Amino acid sequence: MGSTRIRHHVNAPRARVYRALLDARAIATWKVPEGMTSHVHAFDAREGGAFRISLTYDAPTATGKTTAHTDTYHGHFAKLVADEQVVEVTEFETEDPALQGEMTITVTLVDADGGTDVIAVHDGLPSGVPSADNEEGWRMSLAKLAAFVEAG
Repeated sequence: MGSTRIRHHVNAPRARVYRALLDARAIATWKVPEGMTSHVHAFDAREGGAFRISLTYDAPTATGKTTAHTDTYHGHFAKLVADEQVVEVTEFETEDPALQGEMTITVTLVDADGGTDVIAVHDGLPSGVPSADNEEGWRMSLAKLAAFVEAG
């Protein structure tokens, strides 16, 4: 099982960043790498609440984990600490054993340089998900998060 850890600075207060971590419309905007679109099927933003999200590749040649061009994952919020931390437990909906298994995503928010440092740790990556690809996707998503919350 692999792991990635990304730190990204956001020029916005922790409370605004935290709200963007728990808002379905915000998630559909920022929590999707470049070259994909997001569809939030379900999103219950409370501790123990469940979510289900699909990411579909724009390029017809890209291969999805769930269907030909789509990665669908579901999970629940394991821990929420207001304005400080969101812990999610997720898993891909797939028949491929190399992509199966629960992953834990911990996003921690820390005051820094007049804004917020976002620290995202993604543990339990299945063997079929290269850490470098996961890291690149997180970097793209966190850049989108910064743009989203910095715009107000």
